[in-house]
Order: sequence, then structure tokens, then C-alpha cells
Amino acid sequence: MTTPSTQQTLQTLSEEYQKLQTDLQTHVSTLSTLSSQRTENSSVLATLSTHPDSAAIYKLIGPVLLKQEKAEAETAVRGRLDFIGKETERVEKTVAEMQERSEGKKMEVYQLQTKMQEGK
Repeated sequence: MTTPSTQQTLQTLSEEYQKLQTDLQTHVSTLSTLSSQRTENSSVLATLSTHPDSAAIYKLIGPVLLKQEKAEAETAVRGRLDFIGKETERVEKTVAEMQERSEGKKMEVYQLQTKMQEGK
């Protein structure tokens, strides 16, 4: 027989699972954004490498274009790529941990539902 406490436990587990799924989706979206940023910055670095060292490079800051040395621009882009790479690794690790926790929570819900059905 299903008791109110068992139903409450099932409700709590289901809510925890839903929250994990929502958080997981947020992190997967972050990975997608980081991937786009990596692609964009890699393209910028490739474009910079085709210009001579004496080429005029401009950086848009707000509504203003500021002149920048090529070496300085390349260093800034490499720094961004390094940061994006580290952030991607961190988020991928978080996603893997969340997927594991989510699967565990899903199994808890399934086991409790099975137990409740057997008790009826």
C-alpha cells in the first residue's frame, strides 16, 4: 500500500530530478556558447595571421575603434582561446557529474515507483 510519506518522497525525488535536468540543460547551452566563441576566436586568429606585422588592426570598444598592434591583438585572442578552453573543460566536467547524478536520481525515482506498484 502506498503511504503518504512514500508519495511525498517520490514527489521530492521527481522535483530533484527535474531541477537536475534543468541545470544540465543550462550547462549544455553554455558548452554550445563556448564552442561558438572558440570557433569565432580561432577564425580571428587565422585572419590576423594572414596580415603583415605592419597592418593596421582595430579593436571595437563600445562605439569607438581603437588602433592596436598586431602582436597585442594576437596575444589577446590567444588569451581568450586559452580561457575558453579551460572554461570548456570545467563545464564538460560539471556536465558529466550532473549526468551521473541525474541518472542516479532517475533510478531512485524508478525504484520507488516500482516499489509503490508492487505494494498496491
